[in-house]
Amino acid sequence: MLDIAIIGAGPYGLSIAAHFRSQGISFRIFGRPMDFWLAHMPKGMMLKSDGFASNIYDPNGEFTLERFCAERGIEYGDTGIPVRLETFTAYGLAFQQRFVPELENRLVSGIERLPDGFSLQLDTGETVKARRVVMAIGISHFDYIPGALAHLPPEYLSHSSRHHDLEPLQGRKIAIIGAGSSALDLAGLLHQAGGDVQLISRRAELNFHSKPTGKPRSLWQRIRHPKSGLGPGIRSRFYSNTPQVFHRLPERLRVALVRTSLGPSGGWFARDLVIGRVPLLLGYTPESAEVRDGMVHLHLRAANGGVRDVTAQHVIAATGYEVDMKRLKLLGSNLSSALATVSGSPVLNSRMESSVPGLYFAGVTAAISFGPVMRFAFGAGFAARRITKAVSSSLSEERRTTVRVTQPIAHSN
Repeated sequence: MLDIAIIGAGPYGLSIAAHFRSQGISFRIFGRPMDFWLAHMPKGMMLKSDGFASNIYDPNGEFTLERFCAERGIEYGDTGIPVRLETFTAYGLAFQQRFVPELENRLVSGIERLPDGFSLQLDTGETVKARRVVMAIGISHFDYIPGALAHLPPEYLSHSSRHHDLEPLQGRKIAIIGAGSSALDLAGLLHQAGGDVQLISRRAELNFHSKPTGKPRSLWQRIRHPKSGLGPGIRSRFYSNTPQVFHRLPERLRVALVRTSLGPSGGWFARDLVIGRVPLLLGYTPESAEVRDGMVHLHLRAANGGVRDVTAQHVIAATGYEVDMKRLKLLGSNLSSALATVSGSPVLNSRMESSVPGLYFAGVTAAISFGPVMRFAFGAGFAARRITKAVSSSLSEERRTTVRVTQPIAHSN
């Protein structure tokens, strides 16, 4: 039986595997490397995170995005130069080849709980048994579509994560619902490609990150708005630098903070692609939708009660992600029923271990426990260190127990 299996090969899974490898921890890791970024993010997009906050984490911090860009002759800046999607995915693949060569490009289709660990069913039909499992599955399992749209047939409705290649959308009348970076990136890129696109949002105003000025900041500015992996600001600094402190906050407060902090916004570079270019319909929420004569008819309602009807050939719900363990089809019934959750997310202890001993969670599924930083690649370093320490301690205790049990008892004459 394996000591540990890692499910997922994005920034979190790769960072954890690199840390395990450096500690000599025996593991297997399953997943398609950087799959979410390669298959679910639109071509041509740029990361909202700054360069210094877009690393994948090896134990010594040697192979940063900055170093990768230097090796490949790619323009880089800690801030001020957006990270292109193709740069980040190429970096992730290079990291995997360098630090996690044992990655198995196979998917786990199911997990069941055993008396002494877990049973993993692979898409190849193979069954793997492991004493511990790290779930580093990312957000692709949790795409959210509002109830007013969910009944539409797939040929008329899709989630933003289904659009890596935008070419099939060109020449069609598209309505995008949302106000976050996914909505803004898609709208801007589609318009740039000559698409007929309209952006609809219940928010009365769109938010964008501030464009870096490139000028030195005063001492007061650095104190009032300190730099962090989640953007400038005291609160962002708290979230990005002290997830272990966030974990100590009362549960109700943690849930509220994760729901309301770092709301929908676009990168500063998206503003020029959207504002003044893409038709906007702000302050309206889809109330109902129906298909008639090959078109989707959206009935929208404003906060003041006003109504508006919009038609489109296809609707894209760029409405984000909502973690809900009940939607995670990987989990077998005996495992799902034993997993304590709050607000759909697993309850984790300070070691990132769930209520099921030996089952760890990292990334977006850990956000309720460790804060908004778990929704970003920047949180992968903390997760890798924390879980590696926990697993190392558990393995050491396991070995000590084995020695105590197997050591022969001395008999006196």
